[in-house]
Amino acid sequence: MKALITGASSGIGRDMARYLATKNIDLILVARRKNNLEDLQKELKVKTKIIVLDLSNQDNVYKLYDKCKNENIDILINNAGFGLFGEFFETDLDTELKMIDVNIKAPHILTKLFLQDFLKKDQGYILNVCSSAGFMAGPRLNTYYATKNYLTKLTMAINEELRQRKSKVKVCALCPGPTNTEFNKVAHGTFNIKEASSEYVAAYGINKMFQGKMIILPTLRMKLGIFGLRFIPYRLQLIISYYIQKRKTK
Repeated sequence: MKALITGASSGIGRDMARYLATKNIDLILVARRKNNLEDLQKELKVKTKIIVLDLSNQDNVYKLYDKCKNENIDILINNAGFGLFGEFFETDLDTELKMIDVNIKAPHILTKLFLQDFLKKDQGYILNVCSSAGFMAGPRLNTYYATKNYLTKLTMAINEELRQRKSKVKVCALCPGPTNTEFNKVAHGTFNIKEASSEYVAAYGINKMFQGKMIILPTLRMKLGIFGLRFIPYRLQLIISYYIQKRKTK
């Protein structure tokens, strides 16, 4: 088997590459940081190809597909993404638009193109790395939450379409809560609750992907939290979220 992973230079993407390598799955790793990818390539004991691309550029997304469409990909993992803390009126617009390109447009394009290929052979896995944020609105982390809502709900809809046609292709959403990655550094914030390890989230997500689970929540805390949302009015959810994000903001 062969897997394509975006955002593979650090965090969950890097640890997914390491975990898949233990299962003797060959890899194509994509990210902007060449040195990180080269270090990871040297570490892994399977056939590994690296591609240095910035997926905030839509042309690069199509270039990535063109580079990989004949590679007989079995697994697509859309992991690239980032966030930005701050109130909407004060956060940088260009950064937010870039976030929309990376968090929404890139996985949308890659999911569609590779899904079309997977359907022809009626096999394959697509794992979209979403977030528990995909079930809520997030004052002070607003654009990030909105992008993850988009990707989560898109993934759920595709999953049902495939289920209705009895396809063997599996499309899944990994929705972790706070995880020990570079997210905080990039987003200019910090978590105030215990973070799950990136290694655990990566392995759990991949294992559940192979089982075809639609929504993958790696921790009991997140499972209980998402379940509890259905009993909390939207306004109260927003108030709680606002003060949680305010405490995170540096």
